[in-house]
Amino acid sequence: MRFLAMIGLLGILGGIGAAVVFFGGFYSISAIPDDPPIVAWALTHVRNASIDRHAVETPTVSLTDTAVIAAGAKAFAQRGCVSCHGGPGAEWAKFSEGLRPDPPDLKDLADALQPREIFWVVKNGINMTGMPSFGRIGVDDKEIWTIAAFVKQLPKVTDEQFKTWSTAP
Repeated sequence: MRFLAMIGLLGILGGIGAAVVFFGGFYSISAIPDDPPIVAWALTHVRNASIDRHAVETPTVSLTDTAVIAAGAKAFAQRGCVSCHGGPGAEWAKFSEGLRPDPPDLKDLADALQPREIFWVVKNGINMTGMPSFGRIGVDDKEIWTIAAFVKQLPKVTDEQFKTWSTAP
């Protein structure tokens, strides 16, 4: 019984200590230094678990149709995705270097992501990052699926294809 009481007391003291650190302003929310490893791990784990749990929609368009991928490239460029994530032959905007966590290079992640996960992130955004919710500003699901189709093909898209698709009328 004493052992359980001791564990309870340690839990309460740990909670009070964490509250003092966070609510007392001792934990810096500055975007300049990297997050401590435990914080970076926790944020990554929570983000991935949340996306996996909530990303359940299935594509409403063919994700391999060249016209859909081209429309996605155009939306990717016009909606500002290229500013933070770059694109084939396109430079990232300088401000994206100041975002924490760093915006990922989607070309490196595309093969590991499921289309439903890409769709969910684009539609819903990611809280406390620079990733906005395109669903919140009224972008329809069909356009978001075209972006997901483009991102899935991103590792194979050439600079010339992206330039042609993103500037097409």
